[in-house]
Amino acid sequence: MGYGDYQIGNGTISWVYYVEGLGHNLFSVGQFCDSDLEVAFRQHTCFIRNLEGVDLLTSSRGNNLYTLSLQDMMASSPICLLSKASKTKSWLWHRQLSHLNFGAINHLARQGFVRGLPKLKFEKDHLCSACAMVKSTKKSHKPKFEDTNQEKLYLLHMDLCGPMRIESVNGKKYILVIVDDYSRFTW
Repeated sequence: MGYGDYQIGNGTISWVYYVEGLGHNLFSVGQFCDSDLEVAFRQHTCFIRNLEGVDLLTSSRGNNLYTLSLQDMMASSPICLLSKASKTKSWLWHRQLSHLNFGAINHLARQGFVRGLPKLKFEKDHLCSACAMVKSTKKSHKPKFEDTNQEKLYLLHMDLCGPMRIESVNGKKYILVIVDDYSRFTW
């Protein structure tokens, strides 16, 4: 069972449920009214109108049921029935598509870009632990609790490199770099 939105002309009926194997489509009068549509019943006909009074759908009565003809509606406007993917199917496709976000997966499903990807509405119901781990950041060093940068030459950083395979012009094989933490002066 799933749900989707159903568009009729300029109006949209939200939360239209899809039940696999059900031979008939059932429409809720309450859903029409919640979508700012008017439902009027006559002895043999039911009219569904927008707020301007334009007839969007007409159904006929038979065996005490009002029946909408989907064939007549399909001739006037294309219909797309979209059901909601199960949670396990949503997360399976999320992992198979290298942890692609659900908005992009829904776009791929609507456009039919991926062979085998069903035209379902994929929803994220919890945070993916692998995605959260990749997006997390770690501080490289613990913060200092006391200020060591107080005055010139109080703290020096030194780096010694060598021995080098090739001597410098002056015949030196080592390099020493000194940086003053306060002034950032370098020797």
